[in-house]
Amino acid sequence: MQLNGQEIKWAKETLDRVAHKLERVAERSKDKIPYTTLHGVHDDKSGEEIGWWTNGFWGGMMWQMYALTGKELYKEIAEDNERKLDACLMDINRLDHDNGFRWLPTAVADYRVTKNPASRNRGLLAAGNLAGRFNNRGNFIRAWNDWGPDDHRGWAIIDCMMNLPLLYWASEETGDPRFSQIAVSHADTAGKSFIRGDGSSNHIVEFDLETGEMVKSYGGQGFGEGSSWTRGQSWALYGFTLSHLHTKNPAYLATAERVANYFIANIPESGFIPVDFRQPVDVALEDSTAAAIASCGLIELAKLKEGRQSRIYLSAALKMLGALAEERVRWNEEEDNLLEKCTAAYHDQEHEFSIIYGDYYFLEALMKLNGRELFIW
Repeated sequence: MQLNGQEIKWAKETLDRVAHKLERVAERSKDKIPYTTLHGVHDDKSGEEIGWWTNGFWGGMMWQMYALTGKELYKEIAEDNERKLDACLMDINRLDHDNGFRWLPTAVADYRVTKNPASRNRGLLAAGNLAGRFNNRGNFIRAWNDWGPDDHRGWAIIDCMMNLPLLYWASEETGDPRFSQIAVSHADTAGKSFIRGDGSSNHIVEFDLETGEMVKSYGGQGFGEGSSWTRGQSWALYGFTLSHLHTKNPAYLATAERVANYFIANIPESGFIPVDFRQPVDVALEDSTAAAIASCGLIELAKLKEGRQSRIYLSAALKMLGALAEERVRWNEEEDNLLEKCTAAYHDQEHEFSIIYGDYYFLEALMKLNGRELFIW
């Protein structure tokens, strides 16, 4: 991957602007675990909602900032985030397929930086629980716990591709192949049952609990069944890329490229990503998180490829990141969020607000472009 002089300058200046703002934000939000903002002020999920699936991303942002600056404040905030998540490790109802999102950016990142044995312990406990969700008939990791009227026991979701690195790390750390074997089995199933021929992805797939056969797909957080929820596309793009990085399996790289090529073909001229690539033409809802996450995956693909293909992936990432920086970042230092116009799900009542993982992946993408990233996944 090779940036030209103008791109290097833009990447450095944009990261500097983000870092300057986050220094102010971190001081204000140091005792919180934010998810969104209200009137520009971070909320806090470190109390009753400590089990919320996004509660590792604030810690991840702080570890990235510590890697960038070496300032102890960021390390202290990240460690506090990690300790607060201990409440989840002793509550089976707060452990689920998103263990990677909680403990890779917190405990595992901490262990990679400091070799803290308590952090290693947390990461391995989370990995063990994630592995325990594996259905060996269908070769998939179950999504979610029991809630609402639906039976989720046979459900898997594309998001889980981003949680598999917790299992790859556990195998690397312990020398025990069981964790990576489960991750590979799930990735193989996702490649076969989630990714369509054109490179688009299902969000939810249901499998028969006893036979393991695919039953049906669901629209999930996208527009509907058979549609193309863009954050799901970005999880698939980045997730299969990461599975290739951990396993060197060329099939995962081929799948990641198929998803990437589909994603790039559907990027609007504006560079702003809709909630669903197949949402009605009269709907203009956006999801800035999908743009940020996909950019991270595309940058990693650009590193893996050479020549024209590398440039295609890098240019697509730069187009989306440039659009975000120009028109979707709140640069006002008195507001806590970076990105605006993030959307959790198409059919939610609320759309286009700030979401912490959008900010995390925007920061991570900039760190990648500058060669300063702390590898978390």
